[in-house]
Amino acid sequence: MSFLVCLSYPSTTLIYSSIKQPMPQFSKFNKTSAYLTPITSYIELGHLTYAERVFNSILSPDLVSYTAMMSGLAKSNRENEAVGLFFEMRGLGIEPNGYTFVAVLTACMRLLDLELGSQVHAFAVKTGHFNCSYVANALMAMYGKCSCFDYAIKLFDDMPQRDIASWNTVISCMVKDGMYDRAFELFHAMVLEGFRLDYFTLSSLLVACARCSATTKGIEIHAYAYKIGYETNLSVKNALIEFYAKCGRVGDVETLFDKMPVRDVFTWTEMVNAYMGFGLVDLALELFVKMPEKNSVSYNSLLAGFCQNGQGFRALRLFCRMVEEGTEITDFTLTTVLHACGLTKDLRSSEQIQAFVHKIDFGTNNYIQAALLDMCTRCGRMDDAEMIFRRSPLKQSSSVMLTTMICGYARNSDLEKAISLICQWQNEEDNLMDEIASASILGVCGELGFQKLGEQFHCQALKYGFLSDIGVGNAIVSMYSKCGNMEEAAKVFDKMSEHDIVSWNSLLAGYILNRLGEKALEIWKKMQKREIQPDKVTCILIITAYRHTNSNLVEHCNNFFFSMKSIYHIEPNSDHYASFVGVLGYWGLLEEAEDIIKNMPFEPNASVWRALLDSCRVHRNATIGKRAAKIILGIEPQDPSTYILKSNLYSASGRWHCSELVREEMKNRGFQKFPGRSWVIQKNRVHSFFGRDKSHSQSKDIYSALDILLLECLRAGYVPDTSFVLHEVEEHQKVNFLLYHSGKLAVTYGILTTRPGKPVRVIKNIHLCGDCHTFLKYVSVVTKREIHVRDASGFHIFANGECSCKDYW
Repeated sequence: MSFLVCLSYPSTTLIYSSIKQPMPQFSKFNKTSAYLTPITSYIELGHLTYAERVFNSILSPDLVSYTAMMSGLAKSNRENEAVGLFFEMRGLGIEPNGYTFVAVLTACMRLLDLELGSQVHAFAVKTGHFNCSYVANALMAMYGKCSCFDYAIKLFDDMPQRDIASWNTVISCMVKDGMYDRAFELFHAMVLEGFRLDYFTLSSLLVACARCSATTKGIEIHAYAYKIGYETNLSVKNALIEFYAKCGRVGDVETLFDKMPVRDVFTWTEMVNAYMGFGLVDLALELFVKMPEKNSVSYNSLLAGFCQNGQGFRALRLFCRMVEEGTEITDFTLTTVLHACGLTKDLRSSEQIQAFVHKIDFGTNNYIQAALLDMCTRCGRMDDAEMIFRRSPLKQSSSVMLTTMICGYARNSDLEKAISLICQWQNEEDNLMDEIASASILGVCGELGFQKLGEQFHCQALKYGFLSDIGVGNAIVSMYSKCGNMEEAAKVFDKMSEHDIVSWNSLLAGYILNRLGEKALEIWKKMQKREIQPDKVTCILIITAYRHTNSNLVEHCNNFFFSMKSIYHIEPNSDHYASFVGVLGYWGLLEEAEDIIKNMPFEPNASVWRALLDSCRVHRNATIGKRAAKIILGIEPQDPSTYILKSNLYSASGRWHCSELVREEMKNRGFQKFPGRSWVIQKNRVHSFFGRDKSHSQSKDIYSALDILLLECLRAGYVPDTSFVLHEVEEHQKVNFLLYHSGKLAVTYGILTTRPGKPVRVIKNIHLCGDCHTFLKYVSVVTKREIHVRDASGFHIFANGECSCKDYW
């Protein structure tokens, strides 16, 4: 048998491969058709090097040989070489055919080279190959990959003939662009035109249903897949797992998985994602261990799941294991582990991870740079964050870097720098403002409670046409809510052209932040009438709303909580249990709350026990509180907040030496206690205060006024509660510690600078302490002023000796 005949059989390659002999040297031969079969055979078997040797041995390669090699190179991450072959072929005067265009467009798509792709498009039109459906499909895929979805859709609309690939490509583009309704319309049009859907169509539509929480539509597509015999297809099954997971239907997800006769690595990975999404971290880890095959995507899913559930330390340990085992480290891996460092706020770990990133030379990647910047701000390394930011000039910086730096300043209460950078960006002639940046800045304005600046960005969003973007609309609703202006927030919501579930959640969250539980429940009734399917966040908000009602509606809350799974197909996770425990605790049902925790179907995490501990603090139940605190210390011994809890417990019991040891250990590990800070916005400037702060230019006047306020409040009946001073000092010193808390200083400044009769508005970055809460009730009496304070728990409105909140001491 001749050598050329042997090459027509795939087994030949395996023989050469197995005996590891060098590839035979071919003499130059002009009959390229004889070489085509070995070229395509080697490419199909993954031996591109051998295919190249065959190609290079051809004296005068023809169109078919060039096209085969271009296709092989384009699909083997050697796209630039494929493009080079295309130009070489054109230089020889060889005219391309439809398959050549598909090969070069595949290379353009993988390179994300829109300019070259557009030139190839023009050339295809000029040579008359554009009318081939497979060339038009390749062009649509290229435009879709380059995020030029409008071009892809126009191509589809202009196509004289369409095949199943045409429909699949355009539906996929619609899904990627978030145009889910249009994707569903195309699905119906496709069925009406007599096309039979394949597994790719069904998978794309199920992804759309998952992303827009279209539960009913997804179930219909599931039924359609069953009807046409595609329910057993592996890709469809994987898409169904993702869909039911996003809908919160853990039972359906487990049933699908258990009944699958064949599973691939994507199936197992989707299940890990599903369990992580439900908050079932231990089950996800158990499943991961059982996986018969793992790849970098599987590891990344577990890593992201730990971060999603706030378990940064577990994510860091997994990353160390990945490095030790030689698992592929991708951009996603690094951005996720940088996020994990930000969650832990562990100074040393953040420095080590940053050094690792620079060592493997990933530091020039824009996304990783933004993640590094975010990590530094979360770990309190603002000097390092500023250095990273400065290295990227404003003109070259992405909007992500700018918004990350602004958010970092706001997070670390460096309010003046946050405002300065926002204004600098606003005044730039060629600023990089886009919808994402606009939404982020509006979010910062909301966090700062800076309504006037938020209004300016609201106007700017209107000017640039961003209001049509649903994310920007949601950010505006949230901004007004956080500034205490629910009337304006509701108006913006009503004017929005469309709403997604985030829009409804933003409005619900606003009413809850303003302690308007009844209003939140009214919104929930509207959602039910419109048959809007709630998601996991919606359910948390509805449960929390029962904490802020004027009357005890625990029974209604109980009914909702235990009907989540049966009615809305949402399995309660740790966050739902924490909210429910908080409602029971608020209404004084501490024993019932503890029983709920003990009977949870999975191991409760620290957030659930913290909800109980908070309720014990409000109702002064030391017995249950000590039990909850002990369990929290055991669950998260390395968490920075656990160190603070432990230190405060020692201080409260008078064990000052133990408290100091804990704080010393915190310092050695690089953990920092987040400093309490309060601020007032006056004449478009932020005036901020720390405890016993004398840095303000009017500090003498503020302290004098506060001393007078104290005397007036003492006459009115105020008694300082020194149990809130967790320092080993004399009793008279404890009174001084209490008097100069940041909240009291900010309120005093507000009274001095706000016109008589106008409310004083103060923002605080942590919880208002019990003594400050009592003090401000008396201040509202002696000054005859309303005092609005927003702390970490929501708004407190003090008027005539009363407060709008009822869950404070």
